[in-house]
Amino acid sequence: MAAIFAGGVINAPEAWAGSLSSAYVTDPLTGVALDGMDPVSYFTEGEPRQGLPDYEYDWQGVAWYFVNAANRDAFARSPATYAPQFGGHSAMGLARGYLSDGNPRVYLLVAKRLYLFYSAANRDAFAMAPAAAIDSARANWVRIVPTLQASRDPAGPDLDPMQIRP
Repeated sequence: MAAIFAGGVINAPEAWAGSLSSAYVTDPLTGVALDGMDPVSYFTEGEPRQGLPDYEYDWQGVAWYFVNAANRDAFARSPATYAPQFGGHSAMGLARGYLSDGNPRVYLLVAKRLYLFYSAANRDAFAMAPAAAIDSARANWVRIVPTLQASRDPAGPDLDPMQIRP
């Protein structure tokens, strides 16, 4: 079984709002992924750290913030390694067949991949059987991504479900 590391605490669900009309969850006001958290820090610091606009990198048409140039450069070399799975949508929500935003402060690292969750309860449910949840989430993700494509900006890039790291 893969090692699982839990982190973060949930804020009031109504306080966290992302964008359900995109393959990537972004802050609706800034357009930044992970609520501005540095995706590399989940792996190197053991917890997410707030990134800075000074170290911004654009990947897949989305802005990502980092705490320093080294983390930005590591992400640029291998973004699929550090980006959250399923575009930052809740992995347990997807496993159950629906789309919801993941909260960057409620996460697990499973088999060197970052998974976000809407709530701590969803994270805990996922952790009870991560392999089965990942399989279900992948199957639903492939089905749901085309609906996201239909609602996206027509000028945006085409989305390949497998490119968004299921």
